[in-house]
Amino acid sequence: MNQQNELVSEIVLTFSCDDKPGIVAAVANLFALQGFNIRESSQFEDVHSKRFFMRTVFETAEGEKPIEDIKSAFRAVAERYGMEWSLCDLHRRIKIVIAVSKWGHCLNNLLNSWKRGSLAVDIVGVVSNHEDMRELVEWYGVPYHFLPVGPDNKSEQEAQILELIDTESADLLVLARYMQILSPKMTGALRGRAINIHHSFLPGFKGAKPYHQAYARGVKLIGATAHFVTEDLDEGPIIEQDVERVSHVNQPEELVEIGRDIESRVLGRAVRWFAQQRILPNGNKTVVFSR
Repeated sequence: MNQQNELVSEIVLTFSCDDKPGIVAAVANLFALQGFNIRESSQFEDVHSKRFFMRTVFETAEGEKPIEDIKSAFRAVAERYGMEWSLCDLHRRIKIVIAVSKWGHCLNNLLNSWKRGSLAVDIVGVVSNHEDMRELVEWYGVPYHFLPVGPDNKSEQEAQILELIDTESADLLVLARYMQILSPKMTGALRGRAINIHHSFLPGFKGAKPYHQAYARGVKLIGATAHFVTEDLDEGPIIEQDVERVSHVNQPEELVEIGRDIESRVLGRAVRWFAQQRILPNGNKTVVFSR
Protein backbone atom coordinates (compact mmCIF):
# COMPACT_ATOMS: atom_id res chain seq x y z
CA MET A 1 0.00 0.00 0.00
CA ASN A 2 1.43 3.39 -0.92
CA GLN A 3 1.97 6.07 1.69
CA GLN A 4 -0.81 8.25 0.34
CA ASN A 5 -3.34 5.46 0.84
CA GLU A 6 -2.77 5.49 4.60
CA LEU A 7 -5.06 3.66 6.98
CA VAL A 8 -7.42 5.83 9.02
CA SER A 9 -10.02 5.27 11.71
CA GLU A 10 -11.30 8.86 12.07
CA ILE A 11 -11.72 11.34 9.25
CA VAL A 12 -12.97 14.88 8.80
CA LEU A 13 -14.98 15.86 5.74
CA THR A 14 -15.59 19.48 4.75
CA PHE A 15 -17.43 20.71 1.69
CA SER A 16 -19.50 23.48 0.18
CA CYS A 17 -21.92 23.39 -2.73
CA ASP A 18 -25.13 24.91 -4.04
CA ASP A 19 -27.92 24.08 -1.63
CA LYS A 20 -30.17 21.30 -2.91
CA PRO A 21 -32.48 18.73 -1.29
CA GLY A 22 -30.90 15.50 -0.12
CA ILE A 23 -27.29 16.57 0.44
CA VAL A 24 -27.02 15.54 4.09
CA ALA A 25 -28.85 12.28 3.48
CA ALA A 26 -26.61 11.39 0.54
CA VAL A 27 -23.46 12.02 2.57
CA ALA A 28 -24.71 10.16 5.64
CA ASN A 29 -25.87 7.17 3.61
CA LEU A 30 -22.59 6.92 1.71
CA PHE A 31 -20.51 6.84 4.88
CA ALA A 32 -22.92 4.48 6.62
CA LEU A 33 -22.38 2.04 3.76
CA GLN A 34 -18.62 2.48 4.23
CA GLY A 35 -18.96 1.48 7.88
CA PHE A 36 -18.64 4.90 9.50
CA ASN A 37 -20.54 6.56 12.35
CA ILE A 38 -21.00 10.34 12.66
CA ARG A 39 -19.21 11.68 15.74
CA GLU A 40 -19.63 15.41 15.14
CA SER A 41 -21.39 17.41 12.43
CA SER A 42 -22.09 21.07 11.65
CA GLN A 43 -24.01 22.55 8.74
CA PHE A 44 -24.77 26.06 7.51
CA GLU A 45 -26.77 27.53 4.64
CA ASP A 46 -25.91 31.00 3.37
CA VAL A 47 -29.41 32.22 2.59
CA HIS A 48 -28.10 35.00 0.35
CA SER A 49 -25.85 32.91 -1.89
CA LYS A 50 -27.88 29.68 -1.46
CA ARG A 51 -24.61 27.95 -0.65
CA PHE A 52 -24.47 24.99 1.75
CA PHE A 53 -21.50 24.24 4.04
CA MET A 54 -20.79 21.17 6.11
CA ARG A 55 -18.07 19.77 8.37
CA THR A 56 -18.43 16.23 9.71
CA VAL A 57 -16.19 13.94 11.72
CA PHE A 58 -16.66 10.24 11.04
CA GLU A 59 -15.28 7.26 12.94
CA THR A 60 -15.12 3.75 11.57
CA ALA A 61 -16.90 0.92 13.29
CA GLU A 62 -15.08 -1.72 11.24
CA GLY A 63 -11.38 -1.07 11.83
CA GLU A 64 -8.97 1.12 9.89
CA LYS A 65 -9.63 1.77 6.22
CA PRO A 66 -7.49 3.12 3.33
CA ILE A 67 -8.19 6.83 2.95
CA GLU A 68 -7.90 6.79 -0.84
CA ASP A 69 -10.61 4.14 -1.02
CA ILE A 70 -12.88 6.37 1.07
CA LYS A 71 -12.19 9.34 -1.19
CA SER A 72 -12.89 7.28 -4.29
CA ALA A 73 -16.24 6.19 -2.88
CA PHE A 74 -17.16 9.77 -1.98
CA ARG A 75 -16.32 11.29 -5.37
CA ALA A 76 -19.62 10.17 -6.91
CA VAL A 77 -21.59 12.13 -4.30
CA ALA A 78 -19.24 15.11 -4.59
CA GLU A 79 -19.64 15.24 -8.37
CA ARG A 80 -23.41 14.84 -8.18
CA TYR A 81 -23.73 17.99 -6.06
CA GLY A 82 -20.77 19.94 -7.49
CA MET A 83 -18.96 20.06 -4.16
CA GLU A 84 -15.71 21.76 -3.29
CA TRP A 85 -14.48 19.28 -0.72
CA SER A 86 -11.67 17.98 1.43
CA LEU A 87 -11.37 14.68 3.28
CA CYS A 88 -8.43 13.88 5.53
CA ASP A 89 -7.27 11.99 8.59
CA LEU A 90 -8.68 13.74 11.66
CA HIS A 91 -5.34 13.33 13.43
CA ARG A 92 -3.13 14.63 10.63
CA ARG A 93 -0.90 17.42 11.97
CA ILE A 94 -0.51 20.25 9.50
CA LYS A 95 2.91 21.83 9.03
CA ILE A 96 3.25 25.57 9.53
CA VAL A 97 5.91 28.20 8.94
CA ILE A 98 5.70 31.34 11.09
CA ALA A 99 6.91 34.75 9.92
CA VAL A 100 7.72 37.43 12.51
CA SER A 101 9.52 40.75 12.72
CA LYS A 102 10.42 42.34 16.09
CA TRP A 103 7.30 41.76 18.22
CA GLY A 104 7.25 38.25 19.66
CA HIS A 105 4.01 38.01 21.68
CA CYS A 106 2.00 36.14 19.02
CA LEU A 107 5.00 33.98 18.13
CA ASN A 108 5.61 33.03 21.75
CA ASN A 109 1.96 32.14 22.27
CA LEU A 110 2.01 29.82 19.24
CA LEU A 111 5.29 28.20 20.27
CA ASN A 112 4.13 27.73 23.84
CA SER A 113 0.77 26.24 22.80
CA TRP A 114 2.58 23.89 20.41
CA LYS A 115 5.10 22.86 23.07
CA ARG A 116 2.31 22.17 25.60
CA GLY A 117 0.43 20.10 23.05
CA SER A 118 -2.68 22.26 22.95
CA LEU A 119 -1.89 23.33 19.37
CA ALA A 120 -1.68 20.10 17.38
CA VAL A 121 0.53 21.25 14.51
CA ASP A 122 4.15 20.83 13.46
CA ILE A 123 6.05 24.13 13.43
CA VAL A 124 8.72 23.45 10.83
CA GLY A 125 10.41 26.84 10.82
CA VAL A 126 10.31 30.52 11.73
CA VAL A 127 11.40 33.18 9.27
CA SER A 128 12.20 36.76 10.17
CA ASN A 129 13.65 39.89 8.65
CA HIS A 130 15.31 40.60 12.02
CA GLU A 131 17.44 38.64 14.48
CA ASP A 132 15.43 39.66 17.56
CA MET A 133 13.46 36.42 17.93
CA ARG A 134 16.28 33.95 17.27
CA GLU A 135 17.04 33.14 20.91
CA LEU A 136 13.37 32.52 21.72
CA VAL A 137 12.79 30.31 18.68
CA GLU A 138 15.93 28.25 19.10
CA TRP A 139 15.10 27.73 22.79
CA TYR A 140 11.99 25.90 21.55
CA GLY A 141 14.16 23.85 19.20
CA VAL A 142 12.65 25.27 16.02
CA PRO A 143 14.82 26.25 13.01
CA TYR A 144 15.24 30.01 12.66
CA HIS A 145 15.72 31.54 9.21
CA PHE A 146 17.05 35.10 9.15
CA LEU A 147 16.00 36.56 5.80
CA PRO A 148 16.58 40.34 5.75
CA VAL A 149 14.49 42.27 3.26
CA GLY A 150 14.73 45.67 1.62
CA PRO A 151 13.57 47.43 -1.54
CA ASP A 152 16.36 45.82 -3.58
CA ASN A 153 15.83 42.17 -2.60
CA LYS A 154 12.11 41.80 -1.77
CA SER A 155 11.35 39.38 -4.60
CA GLU A 156 14.40 37.25 -3.81
CA GLN A 157 13.54 37.17 -0.10
CA GLU A 158 9.95 36.14 -0.79
CA ALA A 159 11.23 33.43 -3.13
CA GLN A 160 13.32 32.09 -0.24
CA ILE A 161 10.24 31.95 2.00
CA LEU A 162 8.25 30.14 -0.68
CA GLU A 163 11.14 27.72 -1.19
CA LEU A 164 11.18 26.98 2.54
CA ILE A 165 7.43 26.35 2.53
CA ASP A 166 7.81 24.04 -0.45
CA THR A 167 10.84 22.20 0.96
CA GLU A 168 9.10 21.58 4.28
CA SER A 169 5.76 20.75 2.60
CA ALA A 170 4.17 23.37 4.86
CA ASP A 171 0.40 23.75 4.73
CA LEU A 172 0.20 27.25 6.21
CA LEU A 173 2.21 30.46 6.57
CA VAL A 174 1.33 32.37 9.74
CA LEU A 175 2.18 36.07 9.81
CA ALA A 176 2.66 36.62 13.55
CA ARG A 177 3.20 40.39 13.45
CA TYR A 178 5.39 40.15 10.36
CA MET A 179 5.61 43.81 9.43
CA GLN A 180 6.09 43.41 5.69
CA ILE A 181 3.48 43.70 2.94
CA LEU A 182 3.53 40.59 0.78
CA SER A 183 3.68 41.03 -2.98
CA PRO A 184 0.74 40.02 -5.21
CA LYS A 185 2.88 37.19 -6.55
CA MET A 186 3.39 35.76 -3.07
CA THR A 187 -0.21 36.25 -1.92
CA GLY A 188 -1.34 34.52 -5.11
CA ALA A 189 0.96 31.56 -4.48
CA LEU A 190 -0.35 31.23 -0.91
CA ARG A 191 -4.06 31.95 -1.47
CA GLY A 192 -6.01 30.29 1.32
CA ARG A 193 -2.75 29.18 3.00
CA ALA A 194 -1.58 32.36 4.75
CA ILE A 195 -3.12 33.87 7.88
CA ASN A 196 -2.30 37.33 9.22
CA ILE A 197 -3.04 38.98 12.56
CA HIS A 198 -4.00 42.63 12.27
CA HIS A 199 -3.91 44.69 15.44
CA SER A 200 -7.32 46.25 14.89
CA PHE A 201 -10.97 45.23 14.74
CA LEU A 202 -11.30 45.30 10.96
CA PRO A 203 -12.62 46.88 8.84
CA GLY A 204 -11.76 49.83 11.09
CA PHE A 205 -8.27 51.30 11.43
CA LYS A 206 -6.41 49.59 8.62
CA GLY A 207 -2.72 50.09 7.89
CA ALA A 208 -0.06 51.37 10.29
CA LYS A 209 -0.45 52.25 14.00
CA PRO A 210 -4.12 51.25 14.37
CA TYR A 211 -4.03 51.66 18.18
CA HIS A 212 -2.93 55.24 17.74
CA GLN A 213 -5.74 55.71 15.23
CA ALA A 214 -8.16 54.24 17.76
CA TYR A 215 -6.89 56.55 20.50
CA ALA A 216 -7.33 59.57 18.25
CA ARG A 217 -10.97 58.58 17.68
CA GLY A 218 -11.64 57.93 21.37
CA VAL A 219 -12.91 54.39 20.85
CA LYS A 220 -14.25 52.39 23.79
CA LEU A 221 -13.36 48.98 22.35
CA ILE A 222 -10.12 47.84 20.76
CA GLY A 223 -9.63 44.53 19.05
CA ALA A 224 -7.66 42.30 16.74
CA THR A 225 -8.51 40.41 13.56
CA ALA A 226 -7.12 37.19 12.09
CA HIS A 227 -7.74 36.99 8.36
CA PHE A 228 -6.54 35.24 5.24
CA VAL A 229 -3.92 37.18 3.33
CA THR A 230 -4.83 38.59 -0.09
CA GLU A 231 -3.19 41.12 -2.36
CA ASP A 232 -5.50 43.81 -0.91
CA LEU A 233 -3.94 44.98 2.36
CA ASP A 234 -6.03 44.01 5.41
CA GLU A 235 -8.97 43.05 3.17
CA GLY A 236 -8.76 39.25 3.27
CA PRO A 237 -11.60 37.03 4.52
CA ILE A 238 -11.96 37.39 8.28
CA ILE A 239 -11.51 34.26 10.40
CA GLU A 240 -11.68 35.47 14.00
CA GLN A 241 -11.92 38.69 16.02
CA ASP A 242 -11.99 39.72 19.67
CA VAL A 243 -12.16 42.96 21.67
CA GLU A 244 -11.42 44.49 25.06
CA ARG A 245 -13.13 47.51 26.63
CA VAL A 246 -10.95 50.59 27.13
CA SER A 247 -11.60 54.17 28.20
CA HIS A 248 -10.40 57.73 27.79
CA VAL A 249 -7.73 57.21 30.45
CA ASN A 250 -5.83 54.64 28.36
CA GLN A 251 -2.92 56.15 26.47
CA PRO A 252 -1.80 54.73 23.09
CA GLU A 253 1.02 52.76 24.73
CA GLU A 254 -1.49 51.11 27.08
CA LEU A 255 -3.74 50.25 24.17
CA VAL A 256 -0.77 48.56 22.49
CA GLU A 257 -0.14 46.44 25.59
CA ILE A 258 -3.79 45.45 25.95
CA GLY A 259 -3.90 44.72 22.25
CA ARG A 260 -1.01 42.27 22.38
CA ASP A 261 -3.01 39.87 24.53
CA ILE A 262 -5.97 40.11 22.15
CA GLU A 263 -3.77 39.53 19.11
CA SER A 264 -2.17 36.43 20.65
CA ARG A 265 -5.41 34.67 21.49
CA VAL A 266 -7.15 35.62 18.23
CA LEU A 267 -4.29 34.35 16.08
CA GLY A 268 -4.00 31.20 18.20
CA ARG A 269 -7.66 30.37 17.66
CA ALA A 270 -7.45 31.00 13.92
CA VAL A 271 -4.44 28.69 13.51
CA ARG A 272 -6.06 25.99 15.65
CA TRP A 273 -9.30 26.13 13.62
CA PHE A 274 -7.35 25.96 10.35
CA ALA A 275 -5.51 22.89 11.63
CA GLN A 276 -8.81 21.28 12.60
CA GLN A 277 -10.36 21.89 9.17
CA ARG A 278 -12.97 24.23 10.67
CA ILE A 279 -12.63 27.13 8.21
CA LEU A 280 -14.44 27.07 4.87
CA PRO A 281 -14.13 29.89 2.30
CA ASN A 282 -17.34 31.70 1.37
CA GLY A 283 -16.46 34.32 -1.24
CA ASN A 284 -14.90 37.26 0.59
CA LYS A 285 -16.03 35.77 3.93
CA THR A 286 -15.50 32.53 5.84
CA VAL A 287 -17.70 29.96 7.51
CA VAL A 288 -16.05 28.88 10.77
CA PHE A 289 -17.39 25.82 12.56
CA SER A 290 -15.77 26.67 15.90
CA ARG A 291 -16.66 25.00 19.17
